[in-house]
Amino acid sequence: MLRISSLLRNASQTSKALQAASVRHLNLHEYQSKQLMADGGVTVQRFKVADTSAQARDIAQSVKYDEFVVKAQVLAGGRGKGTFDSGLHGGVKLTRDPAQVVEFVEKMLGYRLVTKQTPKEGVLVKKVMIAEALDIKRETYLAILMDRTFNGPVVVASPAGGVDIEEVAEKTPELIFKQPVDINKGLTDEQAMSIAKNLQFEGNNMKDAAEQIKKLYQVFRRVDATMVEINPFGETPDGKVVCFDAKINFDDNAQFRQKDIFAQEDHAESDPREVEAAKWNLNYIGMDGNIACLVNGAGLAMATMDIIKLHGGNPANFLDVGGSVGEEQVAEAFRILTQDPKVKAILVNVFGGIVNCATIANGIVNACKKISLSVPLVVRLEGTNVDAAKEILSNSGLPIHSANDLDDAAIKAVASLRG
Repeated sequence: MLRISSLLRNASQTSKALQAASVRHLNLHEYQSKQLMADGGVTVQRFKVADTSAQARDIAQSVKYDEFVVKAQVLAGGRGKGTFDSGLHGGVKLTRDPAQVVEFVEKMLGYRLVTKQTPKEGVLVKKVMIAEALDIKRETYLAILMDRTFNGPVVVASPAGGVDIEEVAEKTPELIFKQPVDINKGLTDEQAMSIAKNLQFEGNNMKDAAEQIKKLYQVFRRVDATMVEINPFGETPDGKVVCFDAKINFDDNAQFRQKDIFAQEDHAESDPREVEAAKWNLNYIGMDGNIACLVNGAGLAMATMDIIKLHGGNPANFLDVGGSVGEEQVAEAFRILTQDPKVKAILVNVFGGIVNCATIANGIVNACKKISLSVPLVVRLEGTNVDAAKEILSNSGLPIHSANDLDDAAIKAVASLRG
């Protein structure tokens, strides 16, 4: 499912690196999000999770589902049209046969699933959700998110669910309804009923939908979510209102309150360098070039990458050490940078406002000695204690190329590749 913040404000497009620098997004699997909702009293399909074929066999034989839906649990979208290297087509399968449930699971678990949103080699499937398949009489769209336009939570709803909501907003904007919520008062009964009415629920289903919407808002608040998106938020032929699919984004600043939820994060599909960097409170994004960058501040990092490109080079990464970096973090940053075999030079660009240039310099020297740095290193430092920092570097006995400014640094980094 797609994020729909763009429906509420005309934000300019930013790069992946700049977005990543501003926040690290916790991403949960579908079954984990559904469990959070079920724990909050929200109606979801009955489901169980298997990570072995034996577990799948036990589930298929023990549950009383008229029909099963078998879903590979990966963090990428487009599962239904994906392909496994086992030869199975489709990461979402329907069947009434318990034996076929096991067959599907055996062709999913331990195999790589390729979709439009995965790397070309696909992602390894380690868990499969086996859920009760329910017929959907009607699909609607519902999301609750924090938005600056409204200075707090807003509910976005549309009776046109089950499809790309951004397409709905573009072609039929009259079918998009927005309901701001006073975060101090919470979602009122009147607001919930109004939303349910706009979603075209009727009779008892309208009351049921309103109750589900209120419970979803409670989940939103309880787990410190920045977004809860349900597509489809539907009703079955027998009159049940069900959240059929869910996407939850969390406020990373609330990690200290939500330790149990953050502990569920699956790093299997993440770049291991990004995971390692996050442990040291470093923002790292791998790229395709060969000049590694170590910078303090997202904006300065973007400028550094741009000027490297301007002078004919290609950045190998985005690495922002932030403003409270210590010597140990600098050493770890160097270790992460040099683990990339594509890196043929390193450019350090630090403007010492909050961060102390001497701290960076000591970290650089210690890191270079510890890892026996074998690629050219260009360093541009400016700001707090810069003179002391330059003295530390010059007295280190290491082959460090000092630069006067950012332009000079980029030119020297690119030139170092030519020997």
